[in-house]
Amino acid sequence: MGLYHEILEQPNVLGGILKNREQVEGVCAQLGRRRFEFVMIAARGSSDHAALYAKYLLGMVNRLPVALAAPSLFTFYESPPRLANALVIGISQSGASEDIVSVLRSARQQGAATLAITNHAASALGETAEWVLDVRAGEERAIAASKTYTATLLTVALLSAGLAQDAARFAELERLPELVSRMLEEDLRVQRMVERYRYMAQCIVLGRGFNYTTAFEWSLKLKELAYVAAEPYSSADFQHGPIALVENGFPVLAALPSGRVSDEMVALVRRLVVERQAELVAISDVQGALELARSPIPLPAGIPEWISPMVCVIPAQLFCYHITRAKGLDPEHPRGLAKVTLTR
Repeated sequence: MGLYHEILEQPNVLGGILKNREQVEGVCAQLGRRRFEFVMIAARGSSDHAALYAKYLLGMVNRLPVALAAPSLFTFYESPPRLANALVIGISQSGASEDIVSVLRSARQQGAATLAITNHAASALGETAEWVLDVRAGEERAIAASKTYTATLLTVALLSAGLAQDAARFAELERLPELVSRMLEEDLRVQRMVERYRYMAQCIVLGRGFNYTTAFEWSLKLKELAYVAAEPYSSADFQHGPIALVENGFPVLAALPSGRVSDEMVALVRRLVVERQAELVAISDVQGALELARSPIPLPAGIPEWISPMVCVIPAQLFCYHITRAKGLDPEHPRGLAKVTLTR
């Protein structure tokens, strides 16, 4: 059992989480009795990308200001911000990183509501928090996170729906396992596609809104597995300087599902392809984007924008796995990495 198997396992993992959503609803009921004015989230790596998703989702749906913690303020600088009126969430697949634990420990000492989202409920993080949400992904042996990442995104989505007491959002999430299964059917297309990029050494990865997180996760997997210098950008930030990088044949990868930001993103990638002759890889259900792409990866139509990161990331994971294999590299043993990274 390795990374490829764990990528393919995701529909079953997500389905299991949805069948046991009572865990999240119970925590939401208790949180509803606590008064908090904002949310602070501490996380690293792929978990930090899930925190970025939470920043958009809790901000839009639950109208909560969300800040991403600077853990070194709690460890090296020993000067934590005031958190008494916050809900402080620690997100960690292993629950073992001392810096994330330190944020929740300080928050709890200050009287803040604290919540751990982790795949190891009995970890130091789980024991420190007042409440724990087990993402229930099962053992993940591959160093690169796949099923724990989507399981964490889904847990965040359930948390948002539970806090909002929004039955319609719960119903939309029930579609997720089937949507993920449909994206896994693109496996052969993606495997053939990446042969074109086996010598790619650098690229830009674009996303915006809810899929800003997809840009970060896609780029991280390219770095840690395929050793590609992949830089993630919001399509808005990209135009404030980094766009100068793009020239004839430069690879631009875009997570571009339909939604509030898709028109702006299509306009940008059109400019990059037409004016700069960029080489576009697009994960999209927008016809205009797919027509511009040298390597299009179609999404099913009608995915609600707020759940699209859990669908868009599937072909991104496959892309990273297959390009790693095409480069003759071992996706199970990326150099210099271990399954659990301990930081403080």
